Amino acid sequence: MKVTFSVAPEPEREEAEAARQLFAGPVDFLKGVVAMNGLPPADRPEVCFAGRSNVGKSSLINALTGRKGLARASNTPGRTQEINYFTLGTHGYLVDLPGYGFAKAPVPVVQKWQTLLKAYLGGRPTLRRAFCLIDSRHGIKPVDHEIMTLLDRSAVPFQVVLTKADKLGPNAIKPVLEQVETELQKHPAAFPQLLVTSADKGQGIAGLRSIIAGLD
Repeated sequence: MKVTFSVAPEPEREEAEAARQLFAGPVDFLKGVVAMNGLPPADRPEVCFAGRSNVGKSSLINALTGRKGLARASNTPGRTQEINYFTLGTHGYLVDLPGYGFAKAPVPVVQKWQTLLKAYLGGRPTLRRAFCLIDSRHGIKPVDHEIMTLLDRSAVPFQVVLTKADKLGPNAIKPVLEQVETELQKHPAAFPQLLVTSADKGQGIAGLRSIIAGLD
């Protein structure tokens, strides 16, 4: 049976404003984690962001929080292979996973990252949803299926967020949405709703904020 993946509608005004106020409040880099025993206490909901290198993950996190330099902490030397935690006030955690698909990384580094990622996804009880970022110019690639399959096996619901939508023409997004919908049929953990975003133009940001704010 084919699952329909529709584009998320814009949130209602009151819902969007409540979510905006949440993200306008205190948001801070907490720590970078290199082993499971370094994770903060599982005392609040958290969502994580995964995506290929250069998919625009840092830009999206900065757009969500309205802080241009927040996610730079995850790009400083020594933190590129860490799971980076940001506090969303006392409401929850935003978790920035290392970019995957880095073919030039040394094999031991990749293996260490994969081991940590599997342990995190399979053993974090407060993880409410993963957001898989896909470049809207390229659609889902084989390397994306690897992380999605891992999420399937870990029974972690994930939602696809298409980034850099402003780089496409007004009609160019349609075939990308069709490709994504076809590819997501292979993944039972995929949430049947897509988000189309542009960190530069603000497209889809209010919707993503509202979804995260509602994941208690």
